[in-house]
Amino acid sequence: MISYLKGNVILKEKDFIVLNVNGVGYKVFVGKKELGGIANGQTKEFFCYLRIKQDETIELYGFGSSEALRFFEVLNGISGIGPKTALVLSSLGSTQDLEKAIEQGDAKFFAGVKGIGTKKIQKIMVELTGKFSLLKKENYSGDEALDALVGLGFPKNKAREVLSKLPKDVISTEDRVREALKVIKS
Repeated sequence: MISYLKGNVILKEKDFIVLNVNGVGYKVFVGKKELGGIANGQTKEFFCYLRIKQDETIELYGFGSSEALRFFEVLNGISGIGPKTALVLSSLGSTQDLEKAIEQGDAKFFAGVKGIGTKKIQKIMVELTGKFSLLKKENYSGDEALDALVGLGFPKNKAREVLSKLPKDVISTEDRVREALKVIKS
């Protein structure tokens, strides 16, 4: 899994860059806020989210910090929100800005995001309420499957124990969570 890249920007487009890392060009989708500060020839580093679609297309999403990546992952975990929309939402402001908007019920914060209507905004606000603790470093283990199980209410020690017993060929986060839930329920 590609989780970090550092290299030279060789191409900058509307919503992505191509990053040359030791002679290999990686297409990395980047939020508008981050993209604005990038220039061709510049050395940049990104914490990455790797997405493998059902048609086996691979997409990389890049973020300037591990906190921004975690923020994106929480947004991407909302039902009905895909990675491209999560990238746009994560570019609206800091986690603190989003948390404040949700606490205050400020739907205007999301105004102007293409493809997101009032109902979707309300859903996002409801689903994100209480999830900001996942973004705090002390609650983030670095293992997405473990964090997902803890987020579902399972004790961290129990979740870690179950995950450690899974076969090594179960590698995707979704499969690890699914298999762990089967073990826990049995």
